[in-house]
Amino acid sequence: MKYGARNQIKAKVETIKSDDIMSLVKYRVEGPVEMGSVLTTESVRDLNLAPGDEVLLVIKAIHVLPVKP
Repeated sequence: MKYGARNQIKAKVETIKSDDIMSLVKYRVEGPVEMGSVLTTESVRDLNLAPGDEVLLVIKAIHVLPVKP
């Protein structure tokens, strides 16, 4: 699948905090940094995201989109 964003980082899901509407997903990336994104809880369920999952973070402007390969 092609994406318009050119910045892509391999990451691992660290934690997911969800309520009825929104979820905060934190990722481990190479280096001493941590990244996070806010998604709808429905999107987290649709992607079947869980701690330990390998994802590709597609970054465009202010958006960080997790993509499961």
